[in-house]
Amino acid sequence: MKGYGQFCPIAKACEALGERWTLLLLRELLCGSHRYNDFKRGLPLISPTMLSQRLNVLQERGLIEHKRSSDQKNREYHLTQAGRELEPIVMGLGEWGARWVRSQMTDDDLSVELLMWDMRRTINSSALPPGRTVLHFDFNDLDKNYRNWWMLAEDGEIDLCVDDPGFDADIFFNSDLKTMTQLWLGDTTISRAQASGKLNISGSSRLTKNIPEWLMFSGFSNIKSGHG
Repeated sequence: MKGYGQFCPIAKACEALGERWTLLLLRELLCGSHRYNDFKRGLPLISPTMLSQRLNVLQERGLIEHKRSSDQKNREYHLTQAGRELEPIVMGLGEWGARWVRSQMTDDDLSVELLMWDMRRTINSSALPPGRTVLHFDFNDLDKNYRNWWMLAEDGEIDLCVDDPGFDADIFFNSDLKTMTQLWLGDTTISRAQASGKLNISGSSRLTKNIPEWLMFSGFSNIKSGHG
């Protein structure tokens, strides 16, 4: 039996949402991802087959729908009313996780792909200088395939690159993946990471002086641990 065999609304909701990857796929949709490749960047470990299956199931359950992109060239996935109503539930789950279980994070939970994708979608481009701004992140504990990442901000758009875009960086971050993840989650601060020698920042003084204004951290970074 696939279901719980109970009429309880909680049981029925768990049947609809409790499969592996489903809640994380809803997280991606709530955070603004609409295209297949966007989901792959936010969920780098999901297989293409599983991703397609989960998208189909969410559509069958009335939580998402297909739409054409504004240029009519791409198929996108958007939340329905039923899907949008899950936002306080999904975000509440994140708040609970930040308060009670984020201390259980291990090195196996670290993902540079997810970290950079999360950082990319929360950059406050309105606080960046006019024109093109190039951000370069160097993770000194990763191999050459994942060590260097660039963000290009221009006209309110943020592009994430793993190949050198050919422009000089306006600001350069050198750190290890765990430190940058802790910074993103609010478990350390820029000044503390710099003082420990685990984070080095160089580049335009205009950008380095107001980092908190444009490098927005996780929406859960201000939640204090419930363990004291």
